[in-house]
Amino acid sequence: MSVYVKIIPLSLAFLLAGACSSGGNTESYIAAPGTPKQAMTKTLEAGADVLQSKPPIEALNAYLDGFHFYNGNPHGQMEAHHYCSVLNEQVIQCVIYDGNTKSAKLMGVEYIIDEALFKQLPASEKALWHSHVHEVKSGQLVAPGVPELAEHKLMEKLVHTYGKTWHTWHTDLDKTLPLGVPQLMMGFTADGQANPQMVEARDRRMGIDSQAKKAARADIVAPAIDPGADAWQKGKIIQIKDPTTPHGYGAHSPH
Repeated sequence: MSVYVKIIPLSLAFLLAGACSSGGNTESYIAAPGTPKQAMTKTLEAGADVLQSKPPIEALNAYLDGFHFYNGNPHGQMEAHHYCSVLNEQVIQCVIYDGNTKSAKLMGVEYIIDEALFKQLPASEKALWHSHVHEVKSGQLVAPGVPELAEHKLMEKLVHTYGKTWHTWHTDLDKTLPLGVPQLMMGFTADGQANPQMVEARDRRMGIDSQAKKAARADIVAPAIDPGADAWQKGKIIQIKDPTTPHGYGAHSPH
């Protein structure tokens, strides 16, 4: 779908509708155990694809790519492919994968809300959420395949949002099956936090220049970040303890 950016104001749904193409393929780095699909399974899949309607899946018409880290373990970093649906101008919901091909593994979910809704949350809830200002301004958050002007308009909106992210399959650690417990994830808030090799690898694979995007987004005004967000920076770490590890911490190791 083409995106025409001269019409202002542009709705968030309209902007994201163009974020469907991947720009460059990212294969999943892990293989789940099991035998290959048999003919009967493939036949059932084909029949279901024709006969069953899937409105929630069909609503996932936006693709964003960025990076997360485990809350309490900033060195546990990974790329996150977001496939999102726009519920309205203030709420977006995304499923997160470790790649953008059919073999991609479902890693978790992210809920995104605007600053007006975030302001209404109690302090205990705000501590679960992260800001998107640095992700936008750094050029690390991208909408692959979307024309630059449209992506810029989209980022002007996303810079005013907050995300709450849970990963359920820690594919950086678990190379076969989803193990352990869900983990609360955070987003980077300053230069020097994200592993530069990780960002450069993504940029090469997708044909993206995040530094050029950073320069192009210099005109995007960074809003004041609610002090309740990014609580890890103030020493308030919220994470689910994992009963499957002797240390009791999440992601199978002490942070």
